[in-house]
Amino acid sequence: MAKNKKSDNIEPKILDVDASMQGTIAFHDPVNLRINGSFEGRLDTKGSLSVGENATVKADITGDHIIVAGRVMGNIIASQSLSLVAPAKVQGDIKTPLLTIAEGAIINGIIDMDNSQSTNQSDVLTLKEVAQYLEIETAVLEEWAQRRKIPAIFEENKWKFRKSEIDKWIQTEKIKV
Repeated sequence: MAKNKKSDNIEPKILDVDASMQGTIAFHDPVNLRINGSFEGRLDTKGSLSVGENATVKADITGDHIIVAGRVMGNIIASQSLSLVAPAKVQGDIKTPLLTIAEGAIINGIIDMDNSQSTNQSDVLTLKEVAQYLEIETAVLEEWAQRRKIPAIFEENKWKFRKSEIDKWIQTEKIKV
């Protein structure tokens, strides 16, 4: 029996948001996300994110490849690259190893392009942030951390988590189930 085989390269899913949204959007798998409307909250993406020319985003953004043509009010952390295309207006701090700024784009914030640190500080999450990320109560997460059921560091009287280690932990827990 012959199977109809398509390309082995799986393209990331494309999501085009043209509406007003509020909340947290988090992707664990690569996606091509385009925001053309307004968004308020938190964006945590894998793959590429495009903020359209008419878009207004009031959020802290983390992602791999980010392109901004619209207005962003919040900090941006791009693990691979960030491109600002006119008439982009960013009001917030930027952390990325590769930054492209087109003529006409405006930034009001601090730019950090230092890759020499071992794991960037943006990879460190608080107890509350990880609880939101995993969608569990903070008390449950704190108990897991104390019992060493989840990778965590107790430092300066508070629990700290590396996002990369949490993502690996999630994958290993999926395999066990």
